[in-house]
Amino acid sequence: MLNPMAIQGRSFLSLWSVALASVPFALADEPVTLANVEAPPPIAADEPMAKEFSLARAAHYLDTAALSWQKEKKCGTCHTNFVYLMSRPTLSGISPPSLEVRAFFEEMVEKRWEKEGPRWDAEVVCAATTLAWNDRATRSDLHPLTRKAFDRMLKLQREDGGWSWLKCGWPPMESDDHYGATFAALGLGFAPGEYAKTEAAQKCLEGIRRYLGANPPPSLHHQAMVLWASLQVDGLMKKEERERTLEELFSLQHEDGGWSIASLIQGWKDHHRQDDEAQDTKTSDGYATGFVLYLARQAGISASDPRIEKGIRWLKGNQRESGRWFTRSPTKNSKHYISNAGTAFAVLALRACEEGFPPSATAPGK
Repeated sequence: MLNPMAIQGRSFLSLWSVALASVPFALADEPVTLANVEAPPPIAADEPMAKEFSLARAAHYLDTAALSWQKEKKCGTCHTNFVYLMSRPTLSGISPPSLEVRAFFEEMVEKRWEKEGPRWDAEVVCAATTLAWNDRATRSDLHPLTRKAFDRMLKLQREDGGWSWLKCGWPPMESDDHYGATFAALGLGFAPGEYAKTEAAQKCLEGIRRYLGANPPPSLHHQAMVLWASLQVDGLMKKEERERTLEELFSLQHEDGGWSIASLIQGWKDHHRQDDEAQDTKTSDGYATGFVLYLARQAGISASDPRIEKGIRWLKGNQRESGRWFTRSPTKNSKHYISNAGTAFAVLALRACEEGFPPSATAPGK
């Protein structure tokens, strides 16, 4: 875990005041809940940039996006409320995260799965992994319901070591089985209480190693996912392979400091858009920039590295008025939900670089 850095000359109270300065009083005065949540503004490329960078506004957006999705859709998705559990604890020093999002997934594990069963195997892997990540950020042990989710995840693992994943043509999260294997590895690696050392988890990880050894990553994004998982789980990637992957990622950094998701998924076998428009590899976006910066920091690249500093400047200069970071969908222009995941990774990257966080903020994932 990264050690929080003291911010000299500024108290937590003054930081809190500065953070709220650019947020309407109503947002700061009343936490977002299922009872009062209103849908965030439509995700659009032409949304104006924020006048000032604001972590408080980012926290409010993540709350609003996750609770609005939960209230309307009544389901969990990789791009919105699952990733909320991973990112939102990093902003707990700014404002408390919603406990209603976590409660939704706990109820899903405890009640809906027992009564109706999971909708997909991917739902089980995502729930186990993100609950484990959330446990690591908010408590010292593995919650019993997280363990229950892992138990089900392990039973669903195929003989080849992978899981049957959603293949909706929505890269990078819902397009192939490879993503599911690395995400499961991350969950086991992040689980507190040395869960990964249990006999059942070790058997599962051996299957994941076998699957990843037989199935090369279909894109640089997925190669980066293996790198990320290898930082938590032995035997997934050698040191020289990690270094080579990092260099490939940095080679795609734009002059403005950011990255494009379309660049990261090149090579994916179905690399085309459902709306038949051209992919945009030239425009930087929140998901790719946050993802690469966060991953680089986890891999040990210094926050003072000029490439990291340049990327952080892009994040701080490209937050939108709503508090999110825009990411164009790699699939169709009518749905840019990956902007929610982009906002989550932007926050994780900023936290990994200690950008603007009060000393009490947590930093899961390390």
